[in-house]
Amino acid sequence: MTLKFYYAPHTCSLASHIALEEAGADYEAIRLSFATEDQRKADYLAVNPKARVPALVTPRGVLTETPALLLYIAQSNPKAGIAPLDDPFALAEAQAFNSYLCSTVHIAHAHRMRFYRWADDPAAHEAMKKKVPQSVGEAFALIENGMLRGPWVMGDTYSICDMYLFTLAQWLEGDGADLTKLPRVLDHRARMAARPVVQKVVADETR
Repeated sequence: MTLKFYYAPHTCSLASHIALEEAGADYEAIRLSFATEDQRKADYLAVNPKARVPALVTPRGVLTETPALLLYIAQSNPKAGIAPLDDPFALAEAQAFNSYLCSTVHIAHAHRMRFYRWADDPAAHEAMKKKVPQSVGEAFALIENGMLRGPWVMGDTYSICDMYLFTLAQWLEGDGADLTKLPRVLDHRARMAARPVVQKVVADETR
């Protein structure tokens, strides 16, 4: 069975899209448009009731949430070497990093545009948006100063962590983070952007 991968441009689904390409997986990419609210239409809700991306239809069912997709892709394609599958501690470290991106960094970013998820008061909305440069900046400062080992997240080996970090680092300018404090993150982003697979996926998503 060919995997079916649902994504939307300029979202966190980019990380899983890169992983699928890096792994050489057999998959069909299905684009959703948030502008026309494809994610809320009945045919997609039948796939993912969360009304979000990414979603991956596999022979055993549907997977959602970026850390889960990244790990599934890595474990399903072990020869690709995009996760430390033979080292339980290192694999847990990779999962810890990706969980931080999912539960902390992405949520901090989401307060800029998805503030309505947490409050109804317009004043609260403005307060949340105003906080984003600080909250996102502080989250990335932890990555810059301790979590990004270099040259890749896990050290010398390229992994699913790099794909996810690259994806969220695309949003730094829009979030108003102080880029002068993140030279290592920016260097990582530039090296990721130079990878042919990354260039292919970005081009496919933005065509």
